[in-house]
Amino acid sequence: MVVPVLEEMRIRSLGVIDDAVVELSPGFTAVTGETGAGKTMVVTSLGLLLGGRADAALVRAGESAAVVEGRIVVPPEASAAVRAREAGAELDDGALLVSRTLSAEGRSRAHVGGRSVPVGLLAELSDDLVAVHGQTDQQGLLRPARQRQALDRFAGESVSVPLGQWSTAYQRLRRVSGELDEITTLARERAQEADMLRFGLEEIAAAEPRPGEDTELAAEAERLGHAEALASAASTAHAALAGDPEDSGRPENSDAAALVSAAHRALEAQRAHDPALASLADRLGEVSILMGDVAGELAGYAGNLDADPLRLAAVEERRAALAQLTRKYGEDIASVLSWSEESAARLAELEGDDERIGELTAERDALVTELTGLAQLLTDARTDAAKRFADAVTEELSELAMPHARVSFSLRRSDAAAGAPGLELDGRSVAFGPHGTDEVELLLAPHPGAQPRPVAKGASGGELSRVMLAVEVVFAGADPVPTYLFDEVDAGVGGKAAVEVGRRLARLARSAQVVVVTHLPQVAAFADRHLVVEKTDDGSVTHSGVQAMEGEARVRELSRMLAGQEDSELARAHAEELLEAARTGA
Repeated sequence: MVVPVLEEMRIRSLGVIDDAVVELSPGFTAVTGETGAGKTMVVTSLGLLLGGRADAALVRAGESAAVVEGRIVVPPEASAAVRAREAGAELDDGALLVSRTLSAEGRSRAHVGGRSVPVGLLAELSDDLVAVHGQTDQQGLLRPARQRQALDRFAGESVSVPLGQWSTAYQRLRRVSGELDEITTLARERAQEADMLRFGLEEIAAAEPRPGEDTELAAEAERLGHAEALASAASTAHAALAGDPEDSGRPENSDAAALVSAAHRALEAQRAHDPALASLADRLGEVSILMGDVAGELAGYAGNLDADPLRLAAVEERRAALAQLTRKYGEDIASVLSWSEESAARLAELEGDDERIGELTAERDALVTELTGLAQLLTDARTDAAKRFADAVTEELSELAMPHARVSFSLRRSDAAAGAPGLELDGRSVAFGPHGTDEVELLLAPHPGAQPRPVAKGASGGELSRVMLAVEVVFAGADPVPTYLFDEVDAGVGGKAAVEVGRRLARLARSAQVVVVTHLPQVAAFADRHLVVEKTDDGSVTHSGVQAMEGEARVRELSRMLAGQEDSELARAHAEELLEAARTGA
């Protein structure tokens, strides 16, 4: 299965960075460098790429704009890819190309997959792609909604099963309540609608229209209104074709049928001498037969034509009655009959309001009872999972130089607003939503005697990054995020605690991409890929200033971080020892 991975970022004219390409890879990537070299710009750049707040002061002095571009490998079925395609973006060989431009005047533009998009879309995509933990930028698990989702996943089937049942019952309750509200609050409007439908149906029933009757009557009215002209035309045509039998012997009174018959006889007498002439004789024979048929039908038409003015008046009266219906209920009688059928069904529904109200009320009460029981199951399961989670994170923190910190979850229920629907739990009417009745929030007490506070407010920047690291390690697999980026996760730690930070980052990298900006060699030694940001003599960072450290070069960088001396034999020995310990997991 392909997992979203941030492959590369290009940063131009941002802070101290002139032009740099940061090539990343799956697993654990460490970014190091001298103080002021621009390491934190990596975090800032990613923040901009993911819809973070733009600050014109970040644009490099003398430049008109800063640009950050990223290439993220995303499976086509991933939610981020789907959302990007909805916005008109296209994948480039399985990757999503994202860019953010920040002008020196403060204007900001975003592009995804070759399409200009609102900056807010970048933030939407980031929810499913990257969790950022830095001194001034925390995302993901700091949001209570995400904390609840993660806790539910951590709890497993003990929450997922009742939560699935809750979702089904909750959605059904919304539909039932909506229909019940419509029936009861719109009773007057529904009664008026029923009266209107009833009147229309009675009017149509009284007229008893037949399908196609309006078309038939229109044709009959046209025929009756021109009966004399039609009879005259038929008689004239008949005379031209068949003439008067008593005058048939006079050449001047010869009719068309007689002339065609004479022509046919003339050809017929010579047909044996030429096949072409025989063919013409046959065709004249067919014409003679056809003319005879037409003449006969004309005689019958003229004889049967009804010129009764009383029938014409009756037809026009019926047409006027049908026109009354088509003016109100449809363009033609077919539409009127269709309206009648639909309206009869709607009227039956409206006339059954009292019975339907009883049915809906009973179903609503049953659903509320079901949800009340499920709410308690969810609260109990979440409470148990929260205790296990808190113990696991607290244990992690003890190894991350926060031995006295305690993490806990706050699960509380809010009272339903006045007049709003609620569930009766513990003698209170509590609010409920699509995920139950619990409001979930992660709390931290950083030292004994401290009151637990929301984790975003209860820790300093460096502590917060370590808390988030501990949380992410515990939640790894339960709340998967493809990429984690930590800045200053190692602030205020060293020695054994720094090693533990590195070890836990490496553990997290087994299931996700992890990028860490660090100044500690103990952390960098655990990385699968080690990048160093170096400034040039003029104080800028260029493409060549972001180097991947391998082999001897990596040992020299760790030596610099340990002792400030790349060539110190003691520092080199310590660096090699760190790399070996990280490799073996010691």
